[in-house]
Amino acid sequence: MGRWNGIESPTFQPALRLIQSITNDNPAAVTTTFDHDYVTGTIVRLHIPDGYGMPQADKLTGEIEVTGTDTFTVDIDTTSFDALVIPGVIPYYIFAYPTVTAIGENNSILTAAVRNVLPHS
Repeated sequence: MGRWNGIESPTFQPALRLIQSITNDNPAAVTTTFDHDYVTGTIVRLHIPDGYGMPQADKLTGEIEVTGTDTFTVDIDTTSFDALVIPGVIPYYIFAYPTVTAIGENNSILTAAVRNVLPHS
């Protein structure tokens, strides 16, 4: 993923992350290109642009369970979806990359609601 990179420590958290892989499983296991900094209970949206396969997952949302610093499962059944394929060389006509974006949190948990990474004055 050479031409476009996510920001590892952005001002606003939790941030979008580039997707390295998604399994065809229930729940789907997602691997990001670097640490995601998400917490279990985060609600995420997948964005899978044309050219990477798995179009069925584009714009789907689900709650995650963190399994590692750069991995989590999301409660989306991808068993019947096309495989996600990240090409070794990105073709010139592809301008976006698969990403995952945190859009909310399970209201009964609210673990990340008290995190603030904005600079202190």
